[in-house]
Amino acid sequence: MPGIQSLQRIDGRRRVVVTGLGIVSPAGQDLKSFWTTLMQGRSAVRNITYFPAGTFPVRIAGWIPDFVFNGNGYSSDNKFYPDRRTQMALSAADQAVQDAGLSFSRERPDRIGVYLGSGEGSCIDLKALTEIVRRSLLDGELSEANFLIHALAIVNADQALKSEAGSSPMYLARRYQVKGPNLNCLTACAAGSQALGEAFRRIQHGIADIMISGGTHSMIQPLDVIGFSLLTALSTRNDPEKTSRPFDAGRDGFVLGEGAGILILEELSHALQRGAHIYAEMLGYGSTADSYRITDTHPEARGAIEAMRRALRDGETNMDEIDYINAHGTSTIENDAMETLAIKQVFGKRAYQIPVSSTKSIIGHLIAAAGAVEMVATILSINNNQAHPTINYEIPDPWCDLDYIPNEARAFPIRKAQSNSFGFGGQNVSLVVGRFDYA
Repeated sequence: MPGIQSLQRIDGRRRVVVTGLGIVSPAGQDLKSFWTTLMQGRSAVRNITYFPAGTFPVRIAGWIPDFVFNGNGYSSDNKFYPDRRTQMALSAADQAVQDAGLSFSRERPDRIGVYLGSGEGSCIDLKALTEIVRRSLLDGELSEANFLIHALAIVNADQALKSEAGSSPMYLARRYQVKGPNLNCLTACAAGSQALGEAFRRIQHGIADIMISGGTHSMIQPLDVIGFSLLTALSTRNDPEKTSRPFDAGRDGFVLGEGAGILILEELSHALQRGAHIYAEMLGYGSTADSYRITDTHPEARGAIEAMRRALRDGETNMDEIDYINAHGTSTIENDAMETLAIKQVFGKRAYQIPVSSTKSIIGHLIAAAGAVEMVATILSINNNQAHPTINYEIPDPWCDLDYIPNEARAFPIRKAQSNSFGFGGQNVSLVVGRFDYA
């Protein structure tokens, strides 16, 4: 194939490229609107009207009020009609497949797999729970025995099945009739990035030629919002435009969001043979565990530092080759300071020369979907030589003293970029991606 230096890396592993992108997010439900909102630096956080949240300490979220699922062949009365996060995954995957120009009739189904970072679904909704409790009351007292009897009658077994974390990749495999590896990981906020890294490995080592990969999650539900509120992880500022403010000295927690990001990863020669458009090349993947605390990262950022270093080594990438970092950037006091420390430890003095921005400042934290959606943003940055801003950066924090592209998008050459995801439980993932060179 003329112009391609090698179809393999120096270490003999197969090269992997990105040929399709799909997005369902608070900032837009297609690539164009998503990118436009990011570049405008316009907050996509909204007041919660999905349920009565007026008495909650947290009343805003990065949710998608106008999301409409096209059915994908399911009727709404079908007992296996997919739940919301799977609907989002199917919608984003359809975009990515179309964007990649894939024709499954021309492909070997056993050479195509699915690897998602899919969050758990909800096996019972609030209305059903309320009805169970109502039926279980005896003279104003809640009877546990009655509760269990009525729960058995009301809870839908099919709903419980399709809400399993692993059901979303199952729906995607069925949708496209692909029969390769079908996997899911749920490593909290790192899941979407980890799925991409593991899908990358499956192609590198010859297990598959194409992987449909990314993340999906929807937790804008009363009990989920309550849970994160009780963990004191969410901001209580409740200003949709101003609340999410990564790296700003006034940050006080993240904003919960929902959505899906799906990427088509493909072995290089396979993509070239079918004439696919190549957005970028996946270069490196690093994954570590802090083994510290469940909700806190290590104060010395040890796991994050090592994950970033592993991704650079794995990607055969020198520190001076990274032009942009898409940060995990949650808008919590601890995480933003820790990530800043990690970047400085990895890059030394050059850390101050690398533009950094947080997609979460605009769309909130999409939990299991976050890393995948942020990788879509990173790849679009490489393709456009522009990076979106970190909005609401108003008061400098001495512990967060890097170039966070404050408040306005910036144009500059981006050949290679790094994207970080750090999750509850000390899960750390870093990915390196770069512009694909035909020469």
